[in-house]
Amino acid sequence: MMQNINVFILKRLPKKLESLIGLVKAGCSCSYFFIFSLVILAPFHSSSKNTEIDSLKNLIQGAPDDSLKVELLNKISYALFTSDYEQAIVFGIKSKELADKINYPTGQAYALKNIGLGYYMKGDFVKVFDYWNQSLSIFESMNDLLGEANIQNNLGAIYYNRGDDAKAIDYYLKSLTNSEKLKDTLRIATAMINIGGIYYNKEATQNKALEYYLKAAPLGDVIKDNGVIGTISLNIGDLYLKQGKDSLALFYLEKSRNAWKGTGRVSNSISKIGSVYANRGEFAKAELYQIEAIEIARKFDAKLELTRSLLALANTYKMQGKDKLALEIFSQAKVTASELKSNYELKDAYQGIATSYANLSDYLNAYKYQSLLLQIKDTLFNSETDDKIKGLQFTYEIDKKQGEIDLLTKDKELQKLMIQKQRIAKNAFLAGLIFILIITFIIFRNYRNKVKINKILDKQNEEIENLLLNILPKKIARELRENGVAKPRNYDSVSVIFTDFKDFSKISATLTPEELIDELNDYFMAFDDITQKYNLEKIKTIGDAYMCAGGLPSRNETHPFDAVMAALEMQKYMQQRNIFREAKNEDHWGLRVGIHTGPIMAGVVGKKKYAYDIWGNTVNIASRMESTGEVGKVNISADTYELIKGKFNCHHRGKVSAKNVGDIDMYFIEDEIEISTSKNTINSQVEIMAN
Repeated sequence: MMQNINVFILKRLPKKLESLIGLVKAGCSCSYFFIFSLVILAPFHSSSKNTEIDSLKNLIQGAPDDSLKVELLNKISYALFTSDYEQAIVFGIKSKELADKINYPTGQAYALKNIGLGYYMKGDFVKVFDYWNQSLSIFESMNDLLGEANIQNNLGAIYYNRGDDAKAIDYYLKSLTNSEKLKDTLRIATAMINIGGIYYNKEATQNKALEYYLKAAPLGDVIKDNGVIGTISLNIGDLYLKQGKDSLALFYLEKSRNAWKGTGRVSNSISKIGSVYANRGEFAKAELYQIEAIEIARKFDAKLELTRSLLALANTYKMQGKDKLALEIFSQAKVTASELKSNYELKDAYQGIATSYANLSDYLNAYKYQSLLLQIKDTLFNSETDDKIKGLQFTYEIDKKQGEIDLLTKDKELQKLMIQKQRIAKNAFLAGLIFILIITFIIFRNYRNKVKINKILDKQNEEIENLLLNILPKKIARELRENGVAKPRNYDSVSVIFTDFKDFSKISATLTPEELIDELNDYFMAFDDITQKYNLEKIKTIGDAYMCAGGLPSRNETHPFDAVMAALEMQKYMQQRNIFREAKNEDHWGLRVGIHTGPIMAGVVGKKKYAYDIWGNTVNIASRMESTGEVGKVNISADTYELIKGKFNCHHRGKVSAKNVGDIDMYFIEDEIEISTSKNTINSQVEIMAN
């Protein structure tokens, strides 16, 4: 299991663990190592720190807007990020705004860094990447190697915690290169610890990790930095523990414990000491250390340290065969690891849970967590990542030794002559090879261009087809595409539906244009779905009016029934919609629907913008059915009634005067006639209720 001690201020240990701690009787080893970031050099809570922050705040009161004020704001932001990260972000933003105002790049870079630290503490890594990459760009533009090394190291630590070793080591190596140019002992040691941590992940390269740690160890003693000493000592002790060298492991772990005394990070050292005793079989003693580690993690509210201590304790239970207790603690560790998105800790939690379930004969859950374990292992350990790491390490070592190679090359003329001879020997071969490559490239490029053009043409044809289908019936669109023209057709019997909203002008006056269009669009989209459901053809919308028809362009005998069913469902949708609006204290929308069945003529009109439309007296009468209807009702003509009366209950309105048409017998549709022996009728009613 891998660890990172970059700053994470974490939640309390779940209370359920308090009762379990009293049951702890043994412990075992759990493999951890630590990545060290310059972020961790920030101080912890203390009264002296609060006093310092108050003093800095007093200094900025009334201070002029200059670079000194920017520096003061940055110091306050940095001092706050481990104790009040929200305020750290606030002061960082103030510093950035002032630095922008006075064009002070150094202040901008450090302000962006500090804002990123605040979001780091919040766990918002997307914003951390954004602010730190902006900061790095400014440092690079100023050729500020110190700032670059710091940000590169911190970015590497985040990638490490996310399980992306390739990007992590890339940033660490860049940080090490800049630190060596500066001869900055602290940052050299920091980068070496972090690079060693990457090699620790793979068993085959752990000796390489130990090599980096042992190189960094004396640097920590030279600068007397407890953070560096504590991290190096813990990592070396952990590696010796894995090698079975308990005495050496305890020596370095105790050294780490002394260096981190009084901080939340000491829980890592104490937990690891417990693992040493667990490996020796001294479970009671191991248990005491691991309980102490858990309590310290709780005290400092450090969730990452708490996760590691929980994993160590769970492994102690597992070593003793206490699988139920082990499962409980592994599950607690899984929760905190998931919150942190710390993939290495999550991997160990999955492995422990899977093993515990297997030991308890719960093979279904064991299989579930074994599958999760394999998934996360595939993420963490894959050959592509390994190859990237090897390539980055190779590039770094080559760049580092280039200076030495240049010094050893004394006879440059001889070197040039040797290169020239090599070129002559290769020229004939290269000329032929280049010619073949050029021909191959031209052929391949032409082939790719043809494939690309064909794909573009296919896509354009598909788009044209979809566009036509959006504005024309499928049958008409096919005729228009094949013949270039669509002939108009006469239909003996078509059912035309008109809908219109009552008092639409009044309603529109109470809404903004955006609200009106959104509301009207919702209704018309619902009507489109209903129209399609009942095999009707949408003709057009005119303002707030909606027009559709059945029995065209493909003739059928069911169109009067389809039209009535669709109209009833439209009114039912309006009722449901008005219930929703009433709950929001909004005005009702009233819908009138009219239907008439008769002969029409249909065809495509227009030259540049096609439109499928219908004409004839049937259309006019259908419009009058709507205008003389009532809200919430479906008003039909006598012609439609004669066709559907055997299936629907209707209320005869008598003769009603219709503008430009005269008196017409009209009917209101009441409901569908229930016929118990008709399976189709029952299914139709069920569909209406479902919608």
